[in-house]
Amino acid sequence: MRIDLHTHSTASDGTDTPAELVRKAAAAGLDVIALTDHDTTRGHAEALSVLPAGLTLVPGAELSCRLDGIGVHMLAYLFDPEEPELLAERELVRDDRVPRAQGMIAKLNALGVPVTWEQVARIAGDGSVGRPHVASALVELGVVPTVSDAFTREWLADGGRAYMDKHETDPFEALRLVKNAGGVAVFAHPAASKRGRTVPESAIAELAEAGLDGIEVDHMDHAPETRARLRGLAKELGLLVTGSSDYHGSRKTCVLGEFMTDPEVYGEITRRATGAFPVPGTGGA
Repeated sequence: MRIDLHTHSTASDGTDTPAELVRKAAAAGLDVIALTDHDTTRGHAEALSVLPAGLTLVPGAELSCRLDGIGVHMLAYLFDPEEPELLAERELVRDDRVPRAQGMIAKLNALGVPVTWEQVARIAGDGSVGRPHVASALVELGVVPTVSDAFTREWLADGGRAYMDKHETDPFEALRLVKNAGGVAVFAHPAASKRGRTVPESAIAELAEAGLDGIEVDHMDHAPETRARLRGLAKELGLLVTGSSDYHGSRKTCVLGEFMTDPEVYGEITRRATGAFPVPGTGGA
């Protein structure tokens, strides 16, 4: 089985619609794909409506968290999307994205960059506006050559000149909420240092004690030696090891299925979940 457990659509900051995403996943030969848009499940219904036969969708979300000033992304799988507490927290995080983006635009304007809210809103479309949309605006203006080049201290990285805080969930609270909603929690790209500061391994150990199910080890932002170290840490802490593309369409260079999750790990994730279940495709419209 070819299993990719971390992808994004236009419901957040990807460039493919949910329908396009699942069709491309099937064309890429994937058997299982998780749709994990940032702090939202809005893309799930569209993806399910056209889910090709032979492809299974794992409903999920990537939750924005912060621990001791460091950004933490928590992949939540197979939770009840209507569970009130988790739903309210996702909406709180999502609603804070617009004023945060507007604040980043104001900082960029003060730095002499003529980005506008109208430009960023156009790029975001119906998605939850975020830093990648602002980064795409910088690419359009010729300020940086790629979206990745905008995520530096000079521009949009944590603590960067145009960075703005937003409401983000404490990861221990996120774990509680996900578990309460019957879901499974995996720490996304925990050692992706090119994105900014990362939490120490001691924090991952504390999260494991609090109920963390796994860590995303095989990821494009982890060098081979980093992946080996994280795999050893996961074994030591009794955590599941996942791998995935973190696909964003044309916004990033990663491709569907670039890294994948072992079928046995996928099976364990589905066994632990009680809030929702993977959905096999039936060859929708």
